[in-house]
Amino acid sequence: MRPAIDLLTQYAACHRDERNILSHFIGVPLIVLSIGVLLAKPVIMLGSMSLTPAWIVFAMAAAWYMTRGSLVLGLAVSTFVGVLMLFGQHAASGSTAAWLSWGIGCFTVGWLIQFAGHLYEGKKPAFVDDTIGLLVGPMFVVAEVLFGLGWNKPLLAHIEQRVGPTMLRDLAKIA
Repeated sequence: MRPAIDLLTQYAACHRDERNILSHFIGVPLIVLSIGVLLAKPVIMLGSMSLTPAWIVFAMAAAWYMTRGSLVLGLAVSTFVGVLMLFGQHAASGSTAAWLSWGIGCFTVGWLIQFAGHLYEGKKPAFVDDTIGLLVGPMFVVAEVLFGLGWNKPLLAHIEQRVGPTMLRDLAKIA
């Protein structure tokens, strides 16, 4: 069970270009939202409460986030994912066509934005080599926001010491 510091450092190695990171601020939430939408059905009634596959997946993901060794980060990313799941449940409450349109649309647009960001990066997405990167993506986005707010500067310093600071890759020198 790898701790957040190792997971974020590995993920950051494929995410140093600021444009790629910015693309993740849009693409990752869209993908997580799409999962909330697509897994919003079927609805299982448990007395007066309803349960969907999205909430089961959320519970497993939140448990995983909470066991990465950083309580603040675990709570923050679990809250972030939970809010997106909640929005996904609401988006899926309409017709079947609306449910599929929201789910497939957000999923497709989210991944297109992600892949566009990796064109700036010049590296393949982290999940290609390690599928756990699919869970680390939301953690990375939340950590970047928290770093921007001044949280856990030692963790940010550790990541930058290992994989370097963020930058703008000069695309003109690539050709």
